[in-house]
Amino acid sequence: MAITQEWKIRTRSRECGHTGVVFADGDPLYTALFEDPETGLLSRKDFSVSAWEELHESLAPFSFWKSQFEEHVEKTTTKNVVEKEGAETLLRRLVEDEEESTENTRYILALMLERKKTLKQTDSRKTDTGKLLIYEHAVSGEVFIVRDPELKLSEIESVQNEVAVLLGGKARGKVGEAEGEPIEASAPTGEPDVESTPSEAEPPEDV
Repeated sequence: MAITQEWKIRTRSRECGHTGVVFADGDPLYTALFEDPETGLLSRKDFSVSAWEELHESLAPFSFWKSQFEEHVEKTTTKNVVEKEGAETLLRRLVEDEEESTENTRYILALMLERKKTLKQTDSRKTDTGKLLIYEHAVSGEVFIVRDPELKLSEIESVQNEVAVLLGGKARGKVGEAEGEPIEASAPTGEPDVESTPSEAEPPEDV
């Protein structure tokens, strides 16, 4: 499965992928990623709670989680969101370019943005290409997928220094110093904060 070679940032839908009903500000929703069995590519669908409760037993998503629709985000122009300076802009560019040589950099940037609460890890999945970390943008609801390169402690400082230089800082062993918020070299990837995942095989709670 070559998911990380093909994945691009996926934006949140304005309507339910099953009923077509338009989401209102604050509506709870379920986001699900589905794998194409022939190509191994992922697609995203957003469902209203009622649609999810109707369909979830017949679905087999690669990953899913619950969040809510935020209308004010849709009124923010894409240009304003994307042109935010710093780690987020760099991560967006590298995820879209999907160069194998930037895999370590993407991982460290994702950790930085998770600490800043810009990204929220919703799930992690083991595949034949390695461990994939699935993140949702806290404001826009966009989905980012980053592969965990399983860096050794002896390798992390070097990658952090490279990222610090890319962000306009000096190589000091702590990536976040380029933006004023250091990450310790031993920073682990925490367990995702999700209401449910496919591995739990349990229906969502009623809302």
